[in-house]
Amino acid sequence: MKARIHITLKPGVLDPQGKAIEGALKGLGFDDAANVRQGKVIEMTLSETDENAARARVEEMCKKLLANPVMENYAIELSV
Repeated sequence: MKARIHITLKPGVLDPQGKAIEGALKGLGFDDAANVRQGKVIEMTLSETDENAARARVEEMCKKLLANPVMENYAIELSV
């Protein structure tokens, strides 16, 4: 089973990288870019074939290492 985890900063958490990207876009003439936030995507293959078990395993990974639950939200996508 394949997993894709989207990790983003929670609303209200300062995002200096997002601000830097927004500034760079504006400097390149993309003046309509606003409220830019950056995040990350992690992809992996799991040996687990049961979707519920795979989701529980990835949740555990996110809570223990991949995401900081105080500052970040995450969303998990699973596919075969």
